[in-house]
Amino acid sequence: MRGRVLSAGESQASTGNVANIITVVRILLAPLFIALLVLDGGADGPLRIAAGVLFIVAIATDSLDGHLARSRNLVTDLGILLDPIADKVLTGAALVMLAVLAELPWWVVAVILVREWGITLFRFAMLRDRVIPASRGGKLKTVVQSVAISFALLPLWNLLGDWVHGLNGALMTAAVVLTVVTGLDYLRQAWVQNRRGA
Repeated sequence: MRGRVLSAGESQASTGNVANIITVVRILLAPLFIALLVLDGGADGPLRIAAGVLFIVAIATDSLDGHLARSRNLVTDLGILLDPIADKVLTGAALVMLAVLAELPWWVVAVILVREWGITLFRFAMLRDRVIPASRGGKLKTVVQSVAISFALLPLWNLLGDWVHGLNGALMTAAVVLTVVTGLDYLRQAWVQNRRGA
């Protein structure tokens, strides 16, 4: 735990630095998010809105902890490990809860989670040999997933009408397509790099 917590510099960064703390808080918000949706009980009331806002805030801070880590040279092995886990825990919890509420087909949840966790585990396994950077498509996939889940969580149909369900369906379809396509592209890139390194 020794080292820099917030200040920029070249000396060793503490594993308890501010960027890692934000990442851990994001992970710890997942149980609270689930509890809010469970307590709402499908009523689409204030607790559902609170859960949606909590998800949006938690997902938005993903760029914050990454920016702090890079700009202040606070990158640590723990942060590299926890950051993608935090994303997967939050999006996974949201997708599972939407399926529990019968608002999202389970096969959609399965496709997204298998891709997300599969590629994450594959990336960790590949770290010993080479790093495959996130593509623009991968970053777009993350944004579309976050937007689709956020719209699905917020009961905007109560305010704007049933047409919102169509918008939500289109956003989630785009998220699923991008999730599959970018996952296959990542595996293709890994195969090409492996052939070059052989």
